[in-house]
Amino acid sequence: MGDGGQDADPHRLSAEPPDGELERALGQWLRWDQNPKTKAEIVKLQREGKREELRERLCYRMTFGTAGLRSAMGAGFSCINDLTIIQSTQGLLKYLEKCFSDLKQRGVVIGYDTRGQETSKCSSMRLAQLTAAVFLGMDIPVYLFSTYVPTPFVPYAVRQLHVAAGVMITASHNPKQDNGYKVYWQNGAQIGAPHDKKILHCIVENLEPWQNSWNENLCDVSPLRQDPRNEIFALYMEDLKKLCFHRELNRKTALKFVHTSFHGVGHEYVQAAFKSFGFAPPIPVPEQKDPDPEFSTVKCPNPEEGECVLVLAIKLAEKEGARVVLATDPDADRLAVAEEQEDGRWKVFSGNELGALLGWWMFNCWRTEHPDPTDVKNVYMLATTVSSKILQALAINEGFHFEETLPGFKWIGNRIDELLQSGKEVLFAFEESIGFMCGTLMFDKDGVSASAVVAEMAAYLESRGLTLVKQLNNIYRTYGYHITRTSYFKCYDPATIKRIFDRLRNYEREHQYPCLCGSFEILYVRDVTLGFDNSQPNKKSVLPVTRGSQMITFTFLNGCVATLRVSGTEPKVKYYAEFCAPRGYRDTAYLEEELNKLIDALVKNFLEPEKNGLIPRI
Repeated sequence: MGDGGQDADPHRLSAEPPDGELERALGQWLRWDQNPKTKAEIVKLQREGKREELRERLCYRMTFGTAGLRSAMGAGFSCINDLTIIQSTQGLLKYLEKCFSDLKQRGVVIGYDTRGQETSKCSSMRLAQLTAAVFLGMDIPVYLFSTYVPTPFVPYAVRQLHVAAGVMITASHNPKQDNGYKVYWQNGAQIGAPHDKKILHCIVENLEPWQNSWNENLCDVSPLRQDPRNEIFALYMEDLKKLCFHRELNRKTALKFVHTSFHGVGHEYVQAAFKSFGFAPPIPVPEQKDPDPEFSTVKCPNPEEGECVLVLAIKLAEKEGARVVLATDPDADRLAVAEEQEDGRWKVFSGNELGALLGWWMFNCWRTEHPDPTDVKNVYMLATTVSSKILQALAINEGFHFEETLPGFKWIGNRIDELLQSGKEVLFAFEESIGFMCGTLMFDKDGVSASAVVAEMAAYLESRGLTLVKQLNNIYRTYGYHITRTSYFKCYDPATIKRIFDRLRNYEREHQYPCLCGSFEILYVRDVTLGFDNSQPNKKSVLPVTRGSQMITFTFLNGCVATLRVSGTEPKVKYYAEFCAPRGYRDTAYLEEELNKLIDALVKNFLEPEKNGLIPRI
């Protein structure tokens, strides 16, 4: 299915498509595709007799992963292009008609980032216009942003405008060749079960483009199209002030910040967020400030990769005397943070470390405004199950509630909606892959608001003679050290991934999980793919069963917890490991040594990278 972005297990139109199915799919593509670039691409493959590549492109279809539909841009039903976006939107529209009798009154909201590919004439803006055309052609109102926006603006707009659904055209931090189609339900959370499967069913039932589906000019002439950009921008920046607790301090601070938007959408929006908090604007990295679909100054547009992709930002920070670097990913829904240390080196915080800092900060600010200790019993924080359990430690000690979900903000967002509807208060949620939700402006991660909140936290700490690193250590000393390691291997072969996980489920004999990993004894195994958890009396996983994705968690006798899972957005096998020490334990060197030994054993014995041809993280 091409490079990057797509789910590891593509949805086949049949298990092993016969030649007859390829011919049928080829005929459909040539009849339906009106994009001359992608049509010519398929014709060329046909003329050159490249049947296997045609089969890969035409006999597979995208499925909804942890972040919607995502794949490489290019020709074929397995890729993101004009035709597959039209088909996906037709299916979404038909499903919305079944769910909302007032769809023609409520409408939908559509946003897009700045991605584009010249070879397929495929850009996020054009794909958003085609998405709008499908709805407008069926007389359904569309709120289509007139310019690129951060992904969190779409779920925010869904709730503000009371529409039936939202669509964001983005591939977030994926490689430049990828794009995606993210769907939000009326509650402003990403779609999950059963909506995802039912939408896919409706897509398959509505593959042939309708009469007006190719008419992107409808966006310019239809009276049913509105541009919500100015209204949503103003509402968001005003709402953002609810997360600001020290405006006067922000106004006076001498602390300087550098911001990079990684060639994406974030520059203008982070500048405005700082203004909303009373700050002077952050210093932008000029080479990365403006949109560039080639992401020409970074090896990959993912700030999660750390210092190697923050070189320009750190260089500018050192020149300007700025101690803190903020990096939003290309669609500005995630945030990386780096801080200069006393020895001149830079500390790039992991998502788990930022989760600890932001969790502490949001609770600290809330407690200042809620002196009644009984109020805390209504407060919640959430994190995904592969993220650090530091929020759980805070919750146990401070008296609020902590819940974990499956990976992906669609699980967090929908759970937060349920909690708010039952009268609970949610302060913060995060996932280890630098995704943070401060407050409940929307039910999704948001790098724009998080950048302003981190800046305020840094300014507050600086006024008390503290840095972010010093406060992180204070948190660990207070609540217990949580040492985490997260990394990945790339794997482009779904059969290899299946073989790795099948082996773990049939380790020494059929239907038996491993009892040892090297010299480390395994106490419990949780396999959410099958719904198994032998730490539970009934051996059933508390987290929902997710048969479409691979994830197994091992709890070791020494207290370490490690998870192996397949990414829902990229061709990666990820591993996550954490050592949670009791309060008062200080020997972090021992914890780190033990964790590193365990990870080495996990990789060697369970992933077998050399044998399986896995590509290590560089």
